[in-house]
Amino acid sequence: MSETGTKNFPYRLREPFLASTEQALFRLLNQLMGERYFICPKVSLNDIFYIVRPNENVHFFSKLFRKHVDFLLCDRQTLAPVFGVELARPISKGEAREADKFLDELFNDAGLPLVHIPSKESYDPFEVITLFQLAVAKVGGTLPVRIKRPSDAVPNCPVCGKMMVLRFERNGSGIGKTYYGCMDSPRCAGLVSIE
Repeated sequence: MSETGTKNFPYRLREPFLASTEQALFRLLNQLMGERYFICPKVSLNDIFYIVRPNENVHFFSKLFRKHVDFLLCDRQTLAPVFGVELARPISKGEAREADKFLDELFNDAGLPLVHIPSKESYDPFEVITLFQLAVAKVGGTLPVRIKRPSDAVPNCPVCGKMMVLRFERNGSGIGKTYYGCMDSPRCAGLVSIE
C-alpha cells in the first residue's frame, strides 16, 4: 500500500489456493507418498517440459502456455519428476477433451506417468494406489514405484522385482480370491498371496 492507504496494483491474493477437492487429494498424497516424494501443486507445464528447436516449433508454444498439471511428484533426492497427477473433472456430453488428450500424449512421450484421479471431496487410498499402478503400466512399467499404503505396502515381484498389481482369481476353487500378480504377467509368473 502507498502512504495514503490505496493499493498500487490491481492484484489480489487468490483464495483458496487449492479447491477443497485438491486439498483432500494433496493431504492423501502426502500421507501415502510424502516420505518418498515431494508433492508440488499446480506446476506449470513450461517448468516440466521444453520445446526442442524452438525457432522451428513456434506453433507448439501455445499448447504449453498458461497450462499446468494439478500435482507433480518429485524424487526427494534428485527432485526429478516421477509422476504427474491430474484431477479428472466431470465434463458435459460432447465437450472436447483435446487438452486432456494432449496432456496424456505429452507425459506418455516423455515416459512420465500421468495419473488421472476423479475429482471428489474425499478419496479412497486403495483406489488412488490402483490408479498410480495403472499409470505406471501405461508407460511401460519401468519405474521403481514404492507407494506407502495405509495398512501395508504393495509388494515388488519376488521373481523380477517389478511392481505388483492386485488381481482376482477367475477360475478354479479360489474364484474371487485376491492376490498380487506381477505387472509384467504373463511374461513373469511372480505372485504373492494375500492372507
